[in-house]
Amino acid sequence: MGLDDYIGKRDFKKTPEPGGEISRENKHRFVIQRHQASRLHYDLRLEIDGVLKSWAVPKGPSMNPKDKRLAIQTEDHPIKYLHFEGSIPEGNYGAGEMSIWDEGQFDTPASKDLLKQYKSGNLKLTFKGNKLRGEFALVRTSRKEKKNHWLLIKKQDTFSTELEYDAEELAERSGSQEGKLVELKFKDPVKPMLASSTGKIFNDPEWIYELKYDGYRVIAHVYKGKVELHSRNGISYNSKFPQLVRDLEQVPHEAILDGEVVVVNKNGIPDFQKLQNYDNGTPGALKFFVFDMLFLNGHSMLDLELLERKSLIPEVLEDTEIATYCDHVEGMGTAFYQKAINAGMEGVIAKKADSTYSPGYRTEKWLKIKASNSLECLICGYTYSEAAVFGSLILGVIREGELEYVGNCGTGFSDKARNNLLEKMKPLKIKTSAFKEKPDLKGRQANWIKPSLVCEVTFSEWTMAGRLRHPVFKGLREDKSSEELNNENLPEKKKKNKKADSDNVLEIDGNRVKVTNLDKVYWPDSGLRKYDLIDYYIKVSEYILPYLKDRPQNLHRHPNGIEKDGFYQKDSEGLHESWLETTSIYSKSARRDIEYLLCQNEASLIYMANLGCIEINPWNSRIQNLDKPDYAVIDLDPSDKNSFDEVIEVAQAGHEILEKAKIDAWLKTSGSSGLHIYIPLNAGYTYEEARDFTKLLCYFIQEETGKLTSMERAVKNRKGKIYLDYLQNRRGQTLASAYCVRPKRGAPVSAPLQWKELKKGMKITDFNIHNMPERLEEKGDIFKKLLSERTDIEKALGRLDKL
Repeated sequence: MGLDDYIGKRDFKKTPEPGGEISRENKHRFVIQRHQASRLHYDLRLEIDGVLKSWAVPKGPSMNPKDKRLAIQTEDHPIKYLHFEGSIPEGNYGAGEMSIWDEGQFDTPASKDLLKQYKSGNLKLTFKGNKLRGEFALVRTSRKEKKNHWLLIKKQDTFSTELEYDAEELAERSGSQEGKLVELKFKDPVKPMLASSTGKIFNDPEWIYELKYDGYRVIAHVYKGKVELHSRNGISYNSKFPQLVRDLEQVPHEAILDGEVVVVNKNGIPDFQKLQNYDNGTPGALKFFVFDMLFLNGHSMLDLELLERKSLIPEVLEDTEIATYCDHVEGMGTAFYQKAINAGMEGVIAKKADSTYSPGYRTEKWLKIKASNSLECLICGYTYSEAAVFGSLILGVIREGELEYVGNCGTGFSDKARNNLLEKMKPLKIKTSAFKEKPDLKGRQANWIKPSLVCEVTFSEWTMAGRLRHPVFKGLREDKSSEELNNENLPEKKKKNKKADSDNVLEIDGNRVKVTNLDKVYWPDSGLRKYDLIDYYIKVSEYILPYLKDRPQNLHRHPNGIEKDGFYQKDSEGLHESWLETTSIYSKSARRDIEYLLCQNEASLIYMANLGCIEINPWNSRIQNLDKPDYAVIDLDPSDKNSFDEVIEVAQAGHEILEKAKIDAWLKTSGSSGLHIYIPLNAGYTYEEARDFTKLLCYFIQEETGKLTSMERAVKNRKGKIYLDYLQNRRGQTLASAYCVRPKRGAPVSAPLQWKELKKGMKITDFNIHNMPERLEEKGDIFKKLLSERTDIEKALGRLDKL
């Protein structure tokens, strides 16, 4: 159509409307303008092919799928009309007041060409506005005499409502101040007031504290035996919870109630997954815990204080059974919170006792305090698995308008939940990832889907890479939309300060770390570069640093890669930057003080990696107590004639002996050819005591594995057997740290293992620079307790005597 009609109908000297200019930005923007001309109507405008294709919608758009709104196509408008508001003077075309009712962006199916859809008269649109959200169809009617007549139809989705929808009522309220409606009418769809997150519970006499229920937020309209239940988005819950409808029909008042629908077990603890799949046969009791009331018998209650609103609820609910008053305590938040957590609840909600009600707004006058972290995520795909329906969900969040990957979740599903979820995901399948930057899934096969399903996961903490640690699937949030994700628990966006600038300097924690020769190949067999080594240590720094901090470092440098000779360097004098920490230790053999480097933080770790320290070799003791190690180590060191399966057999025999003597031990691969068994001492014994203890343990192991093992120090005397090395337990002796890379083919990592993972067929290279970051995100630091526990050697010796 172009802009000829638009220009021909206007005198731009007399109207403030923008001139007729074509734009090729094509950003899929839309605007809906309320146009008070000779007749009130709403103008829908879509950015298509450089102009705004325009339709006059006499009754305005509706979010109710039952309403099929007539949309009369008018002339194309220029893109600048997206922002036009004001008065068109009398005597001009379209004279009257024009204001923006809604604006935002729209999407169409990825496989469909937008212009072709428009020309065919069948547009599939997903609106992302403030009022207009979700899926719509804009369809030309078939009557030839009225080719400009279209229908605007809302599709059934998480945004649709079964309630009466009037664009004029929303227009009247749009200018009101935050948290205040001009007047709340009984039929108004109400978006609930939302709580902000905070990490700490507190006591305050001006606050009240309620239990936090794990369910669906529901607004209930009750009037003369009629009940309407709807979600925060206006979705009707009448058919999902008919028992609650019948229960509320007993209320002899006109009221709008706000509360949480849950399914509770016999102890009164909510089960969210049972609520998701609720029907008459679901175990547990359906409850509607009502904690607020917004309207009562013709009167809006929004401006009343919270305690005044709550005081009237018990009387309104006196004849109901499922609908229950949500009581509270005043002032005593800490004790109430602890009691709630001990009982198995999620946490508590703290509310300012005098707070008024602000529909649709998140307020700091209501606070939620939970025992565990949770996050609402978009499901963006799932990984393939031979052993299960699917492997894990690929999760994302919206941050600053972009989809951001936050990790994978593979636990928390029942078999039924997995199957139900797969059925919901299959129709959403798309060919390519919706992420701007495709996430690194470590070789796992991905099935990408349109990111429209919202789920909630619990997790332990955020990793430094901005990924969820130990996420557990809690359930789908069918009551929430992608635009309403609660992202309060997102960490600050990771600053891109660990990429080298033009001067090859990384800015890490306020320290400038020089990095050089990033493209130098360190592993010729795979092409891995120095850059990959530094990137790995950045990713795992939070895990490896507890095993390095305060420990003197013996630098094992390979500046020219693994196929060139490396060298050891103890004395760091002259190497370090001013911000690096060192410790001076007297060496009897050198007859002088040696200045050892300390790896105290991420910056110093990357500094060492830049020196070519592929592997990191710390002392077993810390500078606070250099003569007392934090652990004893048995090094299972095979000869060239031993297979790794034989090393595994010896480690399993050792574990059996340790278990019989009730000695806790931790296991890791050496990353080279052997295995290391660690026994926690927590600086409780000297090196000599640790060495004698491990020597005795090695005798016990050799008794069980004599055909495979030797305790001979001289290599020629071992006769091709696995050396049980207890001499690692000496002051100044170093071993490859947990999680460090080794200068071997395949870039293996010295990997902590759970004993149950130790099985024949395992290879050292199963744990490497590529997959260790993902393993850490999934399993966390399984070596962690090694640094906090202590073996009582005397008691352990007594138990060994009885073996």
